[in-house]
Amino acid sequence: MATLNKKKIINDPVYGFINIPNEALFDLIQSSEVQRLRRIKQLGLSNLVYPGAEHTRFAHSLGAMHLMNEALDVLRQKNIEISEDEYTSACSAILLHDTGHSPFSHCLEHVFFECSHEELSLEFMKKNNLSQIAIDIFSNKYPRKFLHQLVSSQVDTDRLDYLTRDSFFTGVSEGVIGTDRILKMFNVCNNELVIDEKGIYSIEKFIISRRLMYWQVYMHKTVVAADNLLAKILLRAKYLQNENKLHFEQSPLSEHLYYFLKNGAAQKENKEALEHFILLDDSDIWSAVKVWSKHQDKILSNLATNLINRKLGKIIIKDSPFTEEQIKEHCKYQSKEEILYFTNSAELHNKAYNFKDTKINILFKDGSLKEICDASDQLDSSFLSKEIKKYFYYQI
Repeated sequence: MATLNKKKIINDPVYGFINIPNEALFDLIQSSEVQRLRRIKQLGLSNLVYPGAEHTRFAHSLGAMHLMNEALDVLRQKNIEISEDEYTSACSAILLHDTGHSPFSHCLEHVFFECSHEELSLEFMKKNNLSQIAIDIFSNKYPRKFLHQLVSSQVDTDRLDYLTRDSFFTGVSEGVIGTDRILKMFNVCNNELVIDEKGIYSIEKFIISRRLMYWQVYMHKTVVAADNLLAKILLRAKYLQNENKLHFEQSPLSEHLYYFLKNGAAQKENKEALEHFILLDDSDIWSAVKVWSKHQDKILSNLATNLINRKLGKIIIKDSPFTEEQIKEHCKYQSKEEILYFTNSAELHNKAYNFKDTKINILFKDGSLKEICDASDQLDSSFLSKEIKKYFYYQI
């Protein structure tokens, strides 16, 4: 039987038509690890604030692959030699870069596995028999560093897509960046990814937009409150399971969620845990929350009911840490158990640029390179190095 042509196109609301360039990438998209991302929202519980934020990690991964495709074409047009193996490997790495994300993305990052989602993504790349080139690109072990920088750096195809896509679906215009122009300004010097001089203003806008999106979307106070509430629900459920009080038999849950409640956070080498994780997504958590809203444990049922009904509690954010006296002043609870499950205090931080990370270098016409802080007349090192910290006290 003749092989079907798998060079498909997908209609994406952000970019229009996205090409799937070859059969290898199509087969990866069809893998259970990538298909699982259809069932995980890109922005977790942010849709409780921005109703349009219903887009998924799957759509983001396709978008990032599309931008990788565009970026590699731009570099080839600038006479940067990129082999077909390097091309497919880079697209494969970015396509699978988020497969290690937990349900609700960053909110439950270390609940199911002790390692980061990047380390889990690497495990799934190996499971799908990605080429050694793809694995080395993702792990930053490939000698041509610019390929890794297109996957993960301070201006990569991942960030370009999520800023553009998240802005589109939340309606927050501050996240709008000149994605097409930034891609056209990509270049390579000494095997490192650089930006042509004409793209400097687009990079300035990109850095500012990222900072604004963090405070307006990713760390919006209501989103922080919702994330804290969901984390407390899982914390209480895990405690009840350890005490044999969750009563799984009376109130059946997803076996994949129950596996982790019973066994705790797993090691990435645990193949049984990985198989359960592939079948674990947002729907498992929501189903459990609905079941737990009727649970006989009052703390668990209270927490779950509040999340279902979007009663997210109160959150106070300020620029300095809360003192013990201030916490006592705000806290309406007395018992240690209530304080543990119904309150929280922590910090939020946002940094526009990380000098310890890969630099954003600007390539001038004379061949010289300058880091963005030296090349820009808007973003000096004092501005870029400043980390904004805020502190919150949360109470349901």
